[in-house]
Amino acid sequence: MPEPRINHRISARELRVIGPQGENLGILSLSDALKQAEAHSLDLIEISPTANPPVAKIADFGKWLYEENKKTKAAKKGHSTEVKTVQVKLGTGDHDLMLKAKKASEWLTEGNRVRVNLFLPGRSKYMEEKFLKERIERMLKLISVDYKIADPAKKSPKGMSCMIEKAT
Repeated sequence: MPEPRINHRISARELRVIGPQGENLGILSLSDALKQAEAHSLDLIEISPTANPPVAKIADFGKWLYEENKKTKAAKKGHSTEVKTVQVKLGTGDHDLMLKAKKASEWLTEGNRVRVNLFLPGRSKYMEEKFLKERIERMLKLISVDYKIADPAKKSPKGMSCMIEKAT
């Protein structure tokens, strides 16, 4: 984000000015807007230079910049989703599968994606693919939350994996 223009760096002749409490002061000339800002002992900050006329706000520049940085950091933070992993084996029992499915359901409700790994040691990697997919399906049937398959089951270095995410 480029540094906003403040006070005498503003080049527009007329500005739509927003007061210190957020009230609309209307369209003022640059000199009148600067006088208003000076009367409040604050800065005139050009918020939207591309608008017609440009929008400026009377505020403390340091405080305004801090608030803007806080908003952009919060916006970045809100969109992150983690990929959680559940690993099962061919011989994993029903009770263990239920526990893992319960944990996967919790992660999905939190908005995370879940990778279901079917771990295949040694020669079991060469088993029939249809059989292995049925093993992953067995796990997926136990998940209580509505989900959609983001990445279908396919061979991976450790066996077979599938990615799911919450259905929207």
